[in-house]
Formats: sequence, structure tokens, C-alpha cells
Amino acid sequence: MTNLDAYRIAKEPFYRSVGGEVRLFEAAYRSRMPVMLKGPTGCGKTRFVEHMAWRLGRPLITVSCHEDMTASDLVGRYLLDAEGTVWHDGPLTLAVRQGAICYLDEIVEARQDTTVVIHSLTDDRRILPLEKKNEVVKAHPDFQVVISYNPGYQSVLKDLKESTKQRFAAIPFDYPEAAGEAEIVMREAGSDKRTAETLVRIGARSRNLKGRGLDEGASTRMLVNAALLVAAGVPIMEACQVALVIPITDDDDLRDALTGAIAACV
Repeated sequence: MTNLDAYRIAKEPFYRSVGGEVRLFEAAYRSRMPVMLKGPTGCGKTRFVEHMAWRLGRPLITVSCHEDMTASDLVGRYLLDAEGTVWHDGPLTLAVRQGAICYLDEIVEARQDTTVVIHSLTDDRRILPLEKKNEVVKAHPDFQVVISYNPGYQSVLKDLKESTKQRFAAIPFDYPEAAGEAEIVMREAGSDKRTAETLVRIGARSRNLKGRGLDEGASTRMLVNAALLVAAGVPIMEACQVALVIPITDDDDLRDALTGAIAACV
């Protein structure tokens, strides 16, 4: 048996609730319902699931999904070692066997033929067939699968199958309201209130450019990064360039527009 202590969260992760998401997640967990956290990048979905795993006292196994990920990367594979060819459980199988929360982060980045392996775990069967091992693993009573999904990434080539979406209860996420976001920036970056409120105003202006050249505005995570740079002595205009403007777009006109918006807020 693999020890899951490494996957337990010992210290409460800071998370500022913005609605009924904690209550909804707890209700879903009581019936081990699969949950989709749906919202833009950097708005707090991953921090939320870490907080909930700590709150529920369950180990959390996180998988960052990507387009090269195969079903074997999730469920496991035979590998050659000193004892010969031995089966090694993947992260999903480990969570299924031992009762962890398995968090598939940005699942839309994974290929659809990979994500279908979770289907049999998201209905009343709660089983994981391991075809290469000729084994069917029945999920531990405490097992739950959670996915994050950013609708902004939707396209013909990158979207979840309807047959996958409809297996999950969805909890919507968005950026916090201004006072709450400033509190998060202060807490995460050790920022003073004035700097945090300035950065939040900058974030709001950048989000107004969504759909006008930007796929998304500056995330809360980006604001925290900018605040950390300011706390390290970097002037706020330069911090915003490094943490917000340059990462978010390669378009010179948009960079100029964002720089102007930042200057107006500082």
C-alpha cells in the first residue's frame, strides 16, 4: 500500500469564500458526487480544492492535464525494474484505491480519448477498469473526482465532450469583488492596502479588454505576483509590466493600452 501522507495538506490553505461554494462542495462530497470547478484562469479554483481537501481531511492528488497526457499516465503502466516487469499505479488509480480526492486541473487541455477513462468513475458504477492489468478497481468509499474547466478555452478542437460534462455538478467561479480581491492580494503578498487596491483597479481595467483583443484580463494570481514584486522593491509600473502586461499579450497595441490603463490607476 502506498502511503498517502505526502498528499495530505497539513496547514489550512488561505481561501476567501465568495459565495456558497464551500457549502455546495461539502454537500457534493457527502454523496461523492463528481464536481467541476468552472471559471477563468487564476481566479482561485485550485486554491479552493486544496482548502476543501484540508477541510474534509482527505489527501489530494493533483494532475495538471496537458495534450500529451495519455490514459496510461492517469491509470498506470507496466515498467521494467530490478524485479522484472512490474505494474505501477498512476495518480488516478492511486486515488481510487486509497480514497483520495483526485483533481484533474484544466482537464480541457487533455485529449478527449484520455479523459473518457474517468467515465466509469463518475456514475453509480464507481469502478476503474485497468485493461492492461486485467483488473477492475472498485473506488474507495472516500474517493472523489474533481475537475477544473475554463470556458474561455472552449473551441472546436478543445472542449469537453458533452458525455463528460453531464457527469459533473458544476460550481461557478469568477474573480472576487474588489474589496475581497484586495484582501486576497494583501494576505497572499503581504501587501499594504493602498497597493492592493491599486492593483485590483488595474485588474478590473484589464478585464474590460476581454473580447477586445484579450482572451482574459489579469487574474487574481497575476495581481498577487505584481504585489510580491512591489513588496520586493520593484516600482509598481515595472512590476505590472513584468507580472501582467508582458505575460498576457504579445500585441504591441494591447500592451500600450494596458500600460495606459495602469498609468491611469497608479
